[in-house]
Amino acid sequence: MNHWPYPLWIAHRGAGKLAPENTLAAFRIGASHGYRAFECDVKLSADGVPFLLHDDTLQRTTPASGTAGVRGWAELSRLDAGGWHSRGFAGEPLPSLEAIAAYVLRNGFALNIEIKPTPGQELETGRVVAREAARLWATSRVAPVAPPLLSSFRPEALQGARETAPELPRALLLDTLWTGWFDVARALDVVACVTNHKIMDDELHAQLQAAGLRALVYTVNDSAEAQRLLTLGIAGIITDAVDQFSPGDSLRA
Repeated sequence: MNHWPYPLWIAHRGAGKLAPENTLAAFRIGASHGYRAFECDVKLSADGVPFLLHDDTLQRTTPASGTAGVRGWAELSRLDAGGWHSRGFAGEPLPSLEAIAAYVLRNGFALNIEIKPTPGQELETGRVVAREAARLWATSRVAPVAPPLLSSFRPEALQGARETAPELPRALLLDTLWTGWFDVARALDVVACVTNHKIMDDELHAQLQAAGLRALVYTVNDSAEAQRLLTLGIAGIITDAVDQFSPGDSLRA
């Protein structure tokens, strides 16, 4: 992508720690702090509906337990995904990708969709999430500010996304620089790599730039670390600290 249409600051899972992650409530709170770009995790229900959830299992963020991906959307959509956080969010549901798309498109926000497959469903999850994202953005009555950026730690998921919606930009997520990562990134024709902020340095940034790739980082909640990364010329910073960093100021303090 010659033009990079995404804001520098990206709210992690909607609004990080201020609201139950990956819910519409979290997106609204992130927006109330001025954020115009959001990251979220998307996986598939047993009947193939893309919905927001980070973990493979349900017990951390809902009253249910067990693997989320073995349940149908009718059951998942009735779970309380907010009460674990605080009383004020009790009853907040797990949102579908369609619901989140409607919100960000209507408000002119950008979205980074992390494809988070249930183990063993990497390729299919990438295919379905990308296909649905392409459909939702293409049929929106409001012109999108940017296409959804599809990212994943799992190359198979990105390959699936490439198969069904090659026009959507993709990014490889990296917690470490595992052997062969750069060749995989190039083979998948990604536009960016999103790394753990701890491994981003001048050398890695220069390598990505030389290959024509943008460098983004997660999850930055410390002011000094943010300044270090901004000095590198990073293209995107994913943060939980939406109440500490102003997305409108390129010289965050």
